[in-house]
Amino acid sequence: MGVSMSHLFRQGPVIGTLLRTAASAAVGTGTGGGGVPMSMPGSTLEQTIQPRNARLVSDYIRHVGGEGSWYKGVLPPHLFPQWGFPLLAETLRGLPYNMSRVLNGGCRIEMLHPLPMGEPLMLKAGLEDVDDNGNRLIFKQKLVTGTVEQPDSLLSYVNAILPLKGSNRSKKEKPRVPAVAREIDRWKLDKRSGLDFALLTGDFNPVHWISAYARMFGFPGTILHGFATMARAIESLNRTLWLGRPQRIRTFESRFVKPLAYPGVVKVYVDDDRGIYVGEAPGGPAYLIGSYTPREGER
Repeated sequence: MGVSMSHLFRQGPVIGTLLRTAASAAVGTGTGGGGVPMSMPGSTLEQTIQPRNARLVSDYIRHVGGEGSWYKGVLPPHLFPQWGFPLLAETLRGLPYNMSRVLNGGCRIEMLHPLPMGEPLMLKAGLEDVDDNGNRLIFKQKLVTGTVEQPDSLLSYVNAILPLKGSNRSKKEKPRVPAVAREIDRWKLDKRSGLDFALLTGDFNPVHWISAYARMFGFPGTILHGFATMARAIESLNRTLWLGRPQRIRTFESRFVKPLAYPGVVKVYVDDDRGIYVGEAPGGPAYLIGSYTPREGER
């Protein structure tokens, strides 16, 4: 059974951000080229938001492969896009680029303290840097999530990539799952995987849940959200390496290197250097590559 449509009514801030981005592109604001008219880092934006809905959190945990019993009284850190995306988008407002063409390049999260359920969340977001190599821009953003007692509980570093028009992009060898990596988990993605994640997080970009729209942009069909791939990978670690103890992980870093089309079955692999990969076979193309570190004293 799919995720309840009632969660749609809890995603107003994220949906509003997506609509504003689409409207800016439609009226021609943002050129896709030119310099960045501001010094780095940019100003820090702050916001306090209401506690997350308990049912939404429970459905989200189950959707990405976790168990509610693992998160008694706390929020899963990989849910941060649901509450942080609107403020992160504000850090890019006013830049002379078509932000509707931005791609999710990956992120790093550092879990310093648990985020309690049922408490308001204090957010701080900023644009830390812009990397321009002539072919693409990488907007490096930072989101801090906390509470009154622990204002710096979760640090999220997000890389948003904007290809530049007219750039000469040479084809690079795509990252692969190492031949020595071992499988720890596998997921069966059904035809609702993208829509269900959108209902739970508010990211309704049509490439993730409307096949015809995705094919218009050159994809074979709908592609899974990068943050959904990341969240599922973290829960694979929680289940297989840490036996339902998500507090054992301290950092998780990921790059989304190849669109993951669904439905279908994909697998999760790890190596001996704390690398993690999502793909279909050792030696084959990877959809996500990353790394993780456990807390001190953990393996």
